[in-house]
Amino acid sequence: KAPKGTYDLIPPRSAEYLAVREAFAAPLRGAGYGYVETPGFENVELFARGVGESTDIVTKEMYTLTTKGGDQLALRPEGTASVLRAALENNLHKAGNLPVKLWYSGSYYRYERPQKGRYRHFSQVGAEAIGTEDPYLDAELIILARDAYRSLGLRDFRI
Repeated sequence: KAPKGTYDLIPPRSAEYLAVREAFAAPLRGAGYGYVETPGFENVELFARGVGESTDIVTKEMYTLTTKGGDQLALRPEGTASVLRAALENNLHKAGNLPVKLWYSGSYYRYERPQKGRYRHFSQVGAEAIGTEDPYLDAELIILARDAYRSLGLRDFRI
């Protein structure tokens, strides 16, 4: 039996999942966002700095572990911190083409009380535009999300 608060993604639902992910991926690729995939776990400090040490995510909801070597690791509770770490570590911001536009998808984990429609393991698609504070990029991401929702047949939604 799958652990409490988790699920298996199997056909036919897995096909639906892939269709939803592609509905978000296609407009992001079309707008110049490149795909990035980060490890399923990171150093705990990354999330404490990126999300905030006093947030519920860090203090109550992260799955943490200590390696045999003594490193403190956490399963990813969200995507932004890992994507920014990867972009900086790989010097994507120094390549000369700002902003750096990245999109990602994957599994994320938060320890919280399971309830209908809310799980400890969940999937997320996200996008980041790094290297400039241009409000055009915020508008672009809102429009891309709107287009993805519409491509899925959704009409009555608010962003």
